[in-house]
Amino acid sequence: MSKTEPQARPRPQSSGPAGVSMRDLLASCAAATAVSTPPPAPEPTTRRPAREHREAA
Repeated sequence: MSKTEPQARPRPQSSGPAGVSMRDLLASCAAATAVSTPPPAPEPTTRRPAREHREAA
């Protein structure tokens, strides 16, 4: 009589990144947001009235 040993099942792989700290994950998200966000539009400037031109003498 021989004993049959149960075969070892492979462990299911986790879907999350292994070895990444929450700090690194948050930093990478902040960096991605900073890179992918366009810069703010410049403030509209108010046009100054043009100076009156004097006639040449």
